[in-house]
Amino acid sequence: MDKTICGVDVSKEWLDAHVEPNGAAGRFRNDAAGITDLAAWCQGHGVELAVMEASGGYERLALLLLWDLSLPCALVNARSVRRFAEAMGFLEKTDGIDAAMIAGYAQAKRVQPTLPPSPAQQRLKALVARLGQVTGDLTIQKQRKSAAADTETIASLDEVIALLVRQSRRLEGEIASLIDDDPLWACLDRAFRSLKGIASRSVARLMAELPEIGILSNKAIAKLAGLAPIANDSGKRSGRRPVRGGRAGPRGVLFLVASIVAKYDPHLAAFQHRLQAAGKEKMVIRIALARKLLVILNAKARDARTEFANAT
Repeated sequence: MDKTICGVDVSKEWLDAHVEPNGAAGRFRNDAAGITDLAAWCQGHGVELAVMEASGGYERLALLLLWDLSLPCALVNARSVRRFAEAMGFLEKTDGIDAAMIAGYAQAKRVQPTLPPSPAQQRLKALVARLGQVTGDLTIQKQRKSAAADTETIASLDEVIALLVRQSRRLEGEIASLIDDDPLWACLDRAFRSLKGIASRSVARLMAELPEIGILSNKAIAKLAGLAPIANDSGKRSGRRPVRGGRAGPRGVLFLVASIVAKYDPHLAAFQHRLQAAGKEKMVIRIALARKLLVILNAKARDARTEFANAT
């Protein structure tokens, strides 16, 4: 028997809700009071699972508070829901329709709850995101300084650069302390950095944006990072198998780090040379190296998690 599911379309100010299978609909403010009202409304309709799309962070408060209010929640991919809606004949798009389509998609897909991140995981992700912003701003200011000519502009830029450098160092220190204070994270950090060429900042990004590493299978973690080839066959035709989707952040880190690690790791270097000798395209080699590195890191994380569990 299908669960009673509430699809929630999230915007900055509003939460539009639709319950399947009874078709009840409602609108609530996207704040603590509105989310509390939504939880009570869902309880009144016997909702067993609330499902919402990842909406650039606007869904975060609802996800956390609904779990706190004992209503399990799940996140789904917005593009998948839109394609489901189109397949069901809904070409139009409104908040109410989107909420209904989220609920219908969740039932058809038999979506499972998405456990909320721990407070430490939330803080790590926020610190890593802020460090990335500061690093980007620092790069821009240095580029402006290199193009500046007058001393007053250069002095002004130097002040901004000095501030950003201080913030970058402070954020790096907070991230390092947060990882060191968590026994499991410290164990994962040592496992990842046993590969020469992987810096602490790369480890922090992977742990913040790919917390499932070491828990999922190699195939599942590769698909989550958008590094798994997608089958494209029909009849006798065997098409090119592209990669798409997945989490852009971890994928970008793996693209960058894989080429560095390959300079030091003989197995990864040999793998790269075999692909080059076979005449593979540069982008194909880049993707394959990143996927190979992810598989290695996933195995190391799995071993580290097992070692940690046995030690506790």
